Amino acid sequence: MRKKYLLLLAFVGLVVLLAGCTQTGQPITSESEGIWNEVFVYPLSWVIIKIAQIFNNSYGLSIIIVTIFLRLLILPLSVKQIKSSKAMQEVQPKLQEIQKKYSSKDANTQQKLQQETMKLMQEHNVNPLAGCLPIIVQMPILIAMYHAIVRTYEISNYSFLWFELGSPDNILPFITGILTFFQSKLMMSTNTSANSNPQVAMQMKMMLYVMPIMITVMAFMFPAALALYWATGNVFMILQTILINKPLMSNNNSGGVKK
Repeated sequence: MRKKYLLLLAFVGLVVLLAGCTQTGQPITSESEGIWNEVFVYPLSWVIIKIAQIFNNSYGLSIIIVTIFLRLLILPLSVKQIKSSKAMQEVQPKLQEIQKKYSSKDANTQQKLQQETMKLMQEHNVNPLAGCLPIIVQMPILIAMYHAIVRTYEISNYSFLWFELGSPDNILPFITGILTFFQSKLMMSTNTSANSNPQVAMQMKMMLYVMPIMITVMAFMFPAALALYWATGNVFMILQTILINKPLMSNNNSGGVKK
């Protein structure tokens, strides 16, 4: 759990870093060179432009559609994360028994502890790193989306709803922060380990308030088009939690740990 949150913080820091010291001042075109531009940024920019043209140059609507598509693309990873997280919670009692049995710090005992822990994980198909996979996959997607937005000059010339897509907005960041809070709160309610592990509960409660504040501050710094991407992604995740996560949790609770 701690590693997961450290990855989240590293991801936010990486976005800020890349926002200040990369090619954000250079427009993205078919002539842009480099694997990053050719594989990630330009394809996203091209798709955003083409979809916007279909809807009478509505770049805001295009960003929403592209965001939903990207979220659907990584949905299988999210489902796998949910299942692995639930399985990890269910094996915690047995894992604690093993840790208590092999509590000695000598090398042989620690080696036996690692072997028994790995055996337990394999028996119940638990992958401790599965929870980090969606976060790792989203990192390049978010950074590429940021580049596609700020380096596609067509976007900055259009507005959507009440805001200019190419400039920071004064209202959308608060909406994004609120949606981030509700998403985190909903995810926290599905994580039963938070109720039984005080340390995990404290960490999750801290992130429940830290992440929305960080996202809100960043949304004030970046173009409103990027905040629109974040807000759309949060709405998708809220609906995903309601429609997919909770039924999965309910099914796993009724089935218990496989013997």
